[in-house]
Amino acid sequence: MGVVSYDFEVSSPISPARLFKALVLEALMQSRALSSKEMVPLEPSPSIPVREAQDKDNLSYSYSLIEGGPLGDKLEKISYENKFEAGADGGSVCKSLMKFYTVGDCTFTEEEIKEQIQRMDRVYKAIEAYLLTNPDVCN
Repeated sequence: MGVVSYDFEVSSPISPARLFKALVLEALMQSRALSSKEMVPLEPSPSIPVREAQDKDNLSYSYSLIEGGPLGDKLEKISYENKFEAGADGGSVCKSLMKFYTVGDCTFTEEEIKEQIQRMDRVYKAIEAYLLTNPDVCN
């Protein structure tokens, strides 16, 4: 098994506390936002996430996908470490570290990493769009 790590950031006009609440504390928010008619399904099969840590005071959390979804034949799991910080424009920046744990001697390419980041970006943007159109949610 090998491990490939990748850092990325996503900016949003939504405040860090509100975005953290929507994504982490009210995880059902994801299904509401992602099931809107504007969104296409993100995964052909359901994923099984395991929350590993959550820190409300520091607006951070970590979890791993251990089955289904984007894992396919190459990945044993994907671990995510996320922290929401204030953005320069009054919004937020989500700083993420993704760790891809490969099966056996499989390799995970830069293109495959970019696909996973696009998948994560679609989730954030869907939640962001939902919160922007529903200003009273998660305040």
